[in-house]
Parts: sequence; structure tokens; C-alpha cells
Amino acid sequence: MLTKSKRHKLLTRIKEYHRRYLGKKLNDLDESGTRLMINDFLTEVLGFASIEEVKTEYMIKGTYADYVIQIKGTRHFLVEVKSLTLNLTDKHLRQAVNYGANEGIEWVLLTNGRNFELFRILFDKPIESRRVLSIDLGDRNSLKASVEQLQHLHRESVVRKGLNVLWNKCLALDPANVAGLLSAPQVVNFIRRALKRKFRAKFSDEEVNTSLKRVIQEAVSLEGVKSTRTRKRKRISSR
Repeated sequence: MLTKSKRHKLLTRIKEYHRRYLGKKLNDLDESGTRLMINDFLTEVLGFASIEEVKTEYMIKGTYADYVIQIKGTRHFLVEVKSLTLNLTDKHLRQAVNYGANEGIEWVLLTNGRNFELFRILFDKPIESRRVLSIDLGDRNSLKASVEQLQHLHRESVVRKGLNVLWNKCLALDPANVAGLLSAPQVVNFIRRALKRKFRAKFSDEEVNTSLKRVIQEAVSLEGVKSTRTRKRKRISSR
């Protein structure tokens, strides 16, 4: 994670990138022109050193990936660029994932200069991928919010294994993982006691677990749902 001052600097550079390339209508920009935008994005916004760390036209089994970010011999992620005029599709993703899988690179950034989608390649059988970040720099009103996501791709974060931290966070917040935590005895016990206080009735662990399974499996509308706050018990000091 970047410091507050460095996040502010990153925001300034994102705004400059938006002003230079996305604040004007470049409806006819082709893929080669979009690559010039991405050159600027990788070096001026994310802070990677041109040539030394931004490898262009990286050969992979007879074909070429647009960029590979490599620092001191370690390949951190691959960048696949499509024309600014195109919407990113599953076909583009499959191409990028194939490049990464063939080279053993775990991270792929797919972009058209406006939209940036970061994927983690899962080396299973068959090869799969999972989207971890999705950023739209075309909307000026959301640029400030984009800093919280883009900071993970900044050079300073990458060299400090920030992508691993991002992936661990993604796994931690996976619905399947959170669903498992909801069934923990401590959680069930808390809910059972909270229900008893609120409704003045006793509930078994089995009843609470059954209700939790319904919450997990069914689409529950959050409209009208209010969070329950527990009151802190006051300590009575003995004298």
C-alpha cells in the first residue's frame, strides 16, 4: 500500500493521464496509438522504468505479448492492449490468459487505455482466470476512487509483493470463505444470544444454522435490513 502522500501523487498523475488522453474524443485511435497511451500509463502513472522494466513485444511461443513488466529478472505481470475504440471481451481475455499461461506469469492486465482489468491466472486443469480489479478511467468523477485499486499496480507496491497481498485479500473476501466463517460456533452463539435478547425466545444452534444457510443460499433483499449493534457492558469496579 502506498503512503497518503504517494497516493495523492498517483491521483495527480491519473488526472493528467485522463486529461491528456481520455478528456478528448479519440474515437479513431487504433491499437498502435493506444499502445502509446499505455507506454505513458506504465511509466508516468505506475512508475515503471521505460526499457529496463517495461518489455515491449515480448515473444511467447512464436507470437508477441504487448508488454511484460519485469524487474530485476522477475516477471510480475503481462499487459495486453486493445484499441481504445474496442470494448474488452472474453476473446481478448482468453488471448491474454494464454500468453500468461504459456510463460508461467500469474497476472494479466487487459486494457483498452480506458478500462483496466486485472486477472489472476489459476494454473488448474483446465487453465482458468479470475478478475481481481476492474477500473474505468473514462469517468473523471471516479478517478479518486480508482487510486485505491491502482495503487496495487504501482511499481512500489509490486516490488513489495503487493500483488500477493491483493490476491490474499481477494481470497479472504471470497463469498465461499465468508460463508464458512458464518457457520463458526462463535458466530452462531453470538446470533443465538442476540436473537434471544431481541425476541425474548430461545433458539437452538441448529435453528440458527438453518437460518444462516438460507441467508447464504437465497437472494436476500437488503432493503429495510438494519445492522444490530451490541451494547458494551459497563464494568463495575469493586472497591
